[in-house]
Amino acid sequence: MLSGAGLLIVIVIISIIGLWFLFYLIPVGLWFQAVLTGTRVSLLQLVFMRWRRVPPSIIVNAMIGAKKAGIIISADQLEAHFLAGGHVQNVVNALISADKANIPLDFNMATAIDLAGRDVFEAVTMSVNPKVIDTPPVTAVAKDGIQLIAKARVTVRANIKQLVGGAGEDTILARVGEGIVTSIGSSESHKSVLENPDSISKVVLARGLDSGTAFEILSIDIADIDIGKNIGAELQMDQAEADKNIAQAKAEERRAMAVAEEQEMKAKAQEARAKVIEAEAEIPMAIADAFRSGNLGVMDYYKLRNIQADTDMRESISKPAERKTPPTAPKRDKKE
Repeated sequence: MLSGAGLLIVIVIISIIGLWFLFYLIPVGLWFQAVLTGTRVSLLQLVFMRWRRVPPSIIVNAMIGAKKAGIIISADQLEAHFLAGGHVQNVVNALISADKANIPLDFNMATAIDLAGRDVFEAVTMSVNPKVIDTPPVTAVAKDGIQLIAKARVTVRANIKQLVGGAGEDTILARVGEGIVTSIGSSESHKSVLENPDSISKVVLARGLDSGTAFEILSIDIADIDIGKNIGAELQMDQAEADKNIAQAKAEERRAMAVAEEQEMKAKAQEARAKVIEAEAEIPMAIADAFRSGNLGVMDYYKLRNIQADTDMRESISKPAERKTPPTAPKRDKKE
């Protein structure tokens, strides 16, 4: 009796597993759901999807959504896109949104955008509802040397035709920043920029910054402009400091040359003084030689001595007399 009950339990378990495997391999529920919605897909196609490791629920649900929206897509197209690594439901949602918004978008373009790595549904949503991109602070200097810091808001919408191969948001931000710098840099004064910030928007929009990108720029609005540093004054101060350092270096060079020249002249003066002393030392020898040769007499010698004494006296008179301070007597302490 126990063996019969155990056998029955085993048979029931095997039957349940077999039915689960059968319904997994042959998704009858999905096929019946597709039949009720009027979507043409055969039961054999669903079985083949299982064998090709394609989830039938993704394909059938996408086909049902497209059918209800009035878009005809075959199961083979969706299956091929899934096997290529695409996002089936995303593509179908994008096609439905584009159809309701009267945006020209076919299945081939949508799958190409999806396989290119872009979110095609987000692109369609951005075409309907434009996106606002805040630029980081852009620093520029007007011609009068005043630095301005501007922040802009760029309103863009997706350009469906340029999504494949078009540049992204980073390129838009870089081009807008370049346009802001160019516009401020060409202004004669920072006051004119502060008075008319819309002039920046006009200049930037006129440059056609959205060419070659995946977006279409609708507007560029200057959100905020702040005054930064006086770059012109700082540059002039730096230049003046550099000129001062150069002038000091040249003055130091001239001073060093003057000191060297002074030392050289002192050396020459010492050399000339040494020659004079040497010549004066030879005078007595010349006088003695003149006495011996008879060229100088005794009276001539006395005249020479008188002249020399007279000269010394005049030199002593011409020099100012040095005042000698008398010695002060030491103070005595008064005794009480």
